Amino acid sequence: MTVDTKVWLITGANSGFGHAIAEAASQQGDRVVATARNPSGLDDALVLDVHQPESVERAVQATIARHGRIDVLVNNAGHGLIGAVEELVDEDLRLVLETNVFGVLRMTRAVLPHMRRQQSGHIVQMSSVGGMVANPGHAAYATSKFALEGLSEALAAEVEPWGIGVTIVEPGPFRTDFAGRSIHRAAQLDAYRDTPAGRLRDRFANQDGQQPNDPALAAKAILEAVNTPGSPLRLPLGPEAIGRIRAKLTDQLDQLERLPRSAHETAFSDEATG
Repeated sequence: MTVDTKVWLITGANSGFGHAIAEAASQQGDRVVATARNPSGLDDALVLDVHQPESVERAVQATIARHGRIDVLVNNAGHGLIGAVEELVDEDLRLVLETNVFGVLRMTRAVLPHMRRQQSGHIVQMSSVGGMVANPGHAAYATSKFALEGLSEALAAEVEPWGIGVTIVEPGPFRTDFAGRSIHRAAQLDAYRDTPAGRLRDRFANQDGQQPNDPALAAKAILEAVNTPGSPLRLPLGPEAIGRIRAKLTDQLDQLERLPRSAHETAFSDEATG
């Protein structure tokens, strides 16, 4: 292994973005440890269930034993759920948070001691445009990805002293399994059937396999971010994601400018005590 060769540990690598990133990293000559809860169809892959701390630790230790280091962690394993807030049940919501938030935390905590010893590394957090803009009918997923974004923003500042980088990836619609077999649906209430939350179900079903963007090109952009020192913390992917995020940030700035005077005048005052 040459000095410039990286060792990648990728969760959820059996399909979608995880598979595309694994292929791209291998093609550039890096070493890839691909993992999945069910790694059938993956050559020389490790079984890894991010819900299980023991499984996480085994995969990390196996990677270190095989390659001596971990240069890039890609937290790609994820879980989707469609449903209005009133339609959600605790069991489904916990599964989303367990995978998209706690699973990421387990992987990150397990890898960081090795990266700190190396004084280098990079963590790629697979978020979504849904981590910046919440759709009606996608509240559970947005909850998990908004949490991931906050976690990762703090993490980036925490690990910077050791030369460890963080990239939050925010894809729009890409041709993965996310809108099809990888998405779960809460039981629908009739009251929401003809609302934006209800129509999201149809939109996901109709776009499955027809999304405009190519995961292979996304993987290329992610590798470029990892390979470029000082790359931006957030990496929106696809014109749809960039447009929606720009529109939301613009609207937030506009709302900030239109705040009532009372919002600014909240400092403690002796007069307030009478």
